[in-house]
Amino acid sequence: MRVADFDFELPERLIAQHPPPERGESRLFVLERRTGAITHTTFGQLPEFLRDGDRLVLNDTRVLPARLLGTRVPSGGAVECLLLQPLSPGRGAAEWEALMHPGQKLRPGSRVRFTRGDIVIEGDVLARHFHGRRTIRLSTDGSDLMSAIEAVGHIPLPPYIRRADTDDDRDRYQTVYARDAGSIAAPTAGLHFTQALLDVLEARGIHLVEVTLRVGYGTFKPVRVEDVDEHRVDAEAFSVTAAAASALTQAKQDGQRIIAVGTTTTRVLETLSPEDLRETNGQTDLFVRPGHRFRMVDGLITNFHLPRSSLLMLVAAFGGREQVLAAYREAVEREYRFYSYGDAMLVI
Repeated sequence: MRVADFDFELPERLIAQHPPPERGESRLFVLERRTGAITHTTFGQLPEFLRDGDRLVLNDTRVLPARLLGTRVPSGGAVECLLLQPLSPGRGAAEWEALMHPGQKLRPGSRVRFTRGDIVIEGDVLARHFHGRRTIRLSTDGSDLMSAIEAVGHIPLPPYIRRADTDDDRDRYQTVYARDAGSIAAPTAGLHFTQALLDVLEARGIHLVEVTLRVGYGTFKPVRVEDVDEHRVDAEAFSVTAAAASALTQAKQDGQRIIAVGTTTTRVLETLSPEDLRETNGQTDLFVRPGHRFRMVDGLITNFHLPRSSLLMLVAAFGGREQVLAAYREAVEREYRFYSYGDAMLVI
């Protein structure tokens, strides 16, 4: 199968640059897999499409304000650092893998500084790697390093949002149930949920189950090959608690549906073995594309994705390529909002 088989025309005006004025006010495109029936509604009507006993599985990861803006020492030139993953733990200091700019001037031995108010983070570049990546040692005096990063850092908005981040993004680019810090991108299907809607779902007998996948920089990785099977997905850390495993096991035993909120949740669930669900901490590089046999997921809530992207391929694997692409064309015609701050789709 060719990557070109997942292309579609998307006007730039439909790429949402801001969230809706109020969380949960997005539109909802419902696609029924078996019949191809389509319903256009609002996200607040989601409970009407779910059943008593459904397991709604959420990714509870929290976005780290991982974009640090500062200066080189002693020149004072501007520097940008995107923290990708910690390499060594530490309260006052730690080593991180990071993307840094400007790359040519940030060789091993370079020093940088990031500040906000009286909070200062010092950085020492330790090693240089491929594709702009660096190993950097970050340190701060008088406070916990992670607390300093939370205070100094900026939310790393996706590259297709062409504006500077604001204080509002610190709230709106997180789900209301975010707990486990460490992602550099939000599990955006979850951005539509309000606490009030979650309460309604639970009152109707829909069980909420939380898993964690730490979304990495690979989520923005374009598919650069022509043959879909040649693409590789970067591994990301995930965890499933004993309580979550038990809830999923019970759903399988009772024949109840498992509804994944987002592609990240789907990748976690489809990495698991339905015959042996247990507490798990691991990594997944699972690339879900047409031909994948779904063993866990019975329904999918997701946003509208980039043409030719691995995320669109996952949705097409679940809903059928031709059916999903036809739905995307209709979404474009009806001017649904696309990507992270856009509208939602339920495939069921």
